[in-house]
Amino acid sequence: MTDLLQHIEQNIQDRGLFKRGGKILVAVSGGLDSMTLLHALHALAPKWRWRLAVTHFNHQLRGRSSDADEKLVRKTASSLKLPIIVERAEVKSFAKKSKLSIEMAARKLRHEFFVRAAKKHGIRAVALAHHADDQVELFFLRLLRGAGGDGLAGMKWQSPSPADRAISIVRPLLDFSKSELAEFARENIIRFRDDATNFSPDFLRNRIRNELLPLLRKNYQPGLDKAIFRLMEIIGAEADFVELMAQGVVSSLRLDAIQPQAGRYTFDDWPPAIQRRVLQSQLTEAGVAPDFELIESLRHKADCLVSIGPEIFVARDASGKVVLRAEPIPKFNEGERAVKSGKPGHTEFGNRHFRWRVEPMRRFLRPQQMAGVEVFDADRVGDHIILRHWRAGDRFQPIGLKSAAKLQDLFVNAKISAARRRELALATTADGEIFWVEGLRIGERFKLTPQTRRKLVWKWSTLAV
Repeated sequence: MTDLLQHIEQNIQDRGLFKRGGKILVAVSGGLDSMTLLHALHALAPKWRWRLAVTHFNHQLRGRSSDADEKLVRKTASSLKLPIIVERAEVKSFAKKSKLSIEMAARKLRHEFFVRAAKKHGIRAVALAHHADDQVELFFLRLLRGAGGDGLAGMKWQSPSPADRAISIVRPLLDFSKSELAEFARENIIRFRDDATNFSPDFLRNRIRNELLPLLRKNYQPGLDKAIFRLMEIIGAEADFVELMAQGVVSSLRLDAIQPQAGRYTFDDWPPAIQRRVLQSQLTEAGVAPDFELIESLRHKADCLVSIGPEIFVARDASGKVVLRAEPIPKFNEGERAVKSGKPGHTEFGNRHFRWRVEPMRRFLRPQQMAGVEVFDADRVGDHIILRHWRAGDRFQPIGLKSAAKLQDLFVNAKISAARRRELALATTADGEIFWVEGLRIGERFKLTPQTRRKLVWKWSTLAV
């Protein structure tokens, strides 16, 4: 038995990855990693009385190359006398329809297929060929996307399937480098196919693998992989501790709903890490994407409704318990006021006091940000302004956006509640084009440019009740 096989066997035994005599579904793409995993498990199977089955998912992303991958996997399974389950899917069309990236769409469809195949054949464990190089790439991929501690901890040796927690995903190769797998494949004459998309700069993971990591290893840290593995271990352990503490808090919240507990901690007494994980856990359970901005909005203020969709809101109480609710749709405020902005003036509208003046602009300077003040290109705005509130169907192009979007969508993205958004004032040109919305960025077409000759200084404040 080779060193690699002994090492894999030790990993499986020490970590309890597979049961003796159990069924294993091996996910095989046709590449080096998965073909090596398949041959390794097949070599160990007689000793452990494992019953293997092969599964292959054809993403149909590379035309004939994808079909050639499938053909190789089928041929290999036949030569090893193993059953094989194959499925095909149009990943590109699914990604477009679901508004997902190609990577995320492929991952979702692939894992859903693994679950279906496993359940159909009474298998509870799916073996994947992720290895040490994948871990390092994933760390930087998630780091650049702003992941938290649980994300930076990387993949686990064994974890529930993202498509069905009843199916276990097992990764027996996590501490092997790709070069070690390649050496085993050469020594054992294992056929595999290279995926040309692994070198395409169109994917962030590929740029990390082929550009960033070589640069870091060469110029900054020759022992980068070892340092990252150590960091992932530390982050993972701390994330697991925070999760354990947070689950205790969540359990106490459920218990308190039945019978209030005297002398318990309040939400504000917990460290921020525990607060975040408590909110994340409850949001995930409720089927709400727990993004950082949403969690922070809830964490900082109790009983504050945050919009997460059309007429759907979420809040947390003083104890930290998260609740979802729908709020009645307030009627639109139909009032409006026309003003002449060519000369200095002031007016009141919607519990707001407005003042304005037009000044010549002799040289281009970006306006300094000040509360309650915006500056526009006066000639683009024109000499007549209409003040009003939001109406159904309003569209607005904030500065920096390439095209106009529904104002309702912009409010949702800014987490402005339905009640609040109907109180806000907005300003349009005489032709009805919105150039300013209270609480949002100014209109793209009305910003100051080097060609601006006159500027409109626009001020507003809330009237005392």
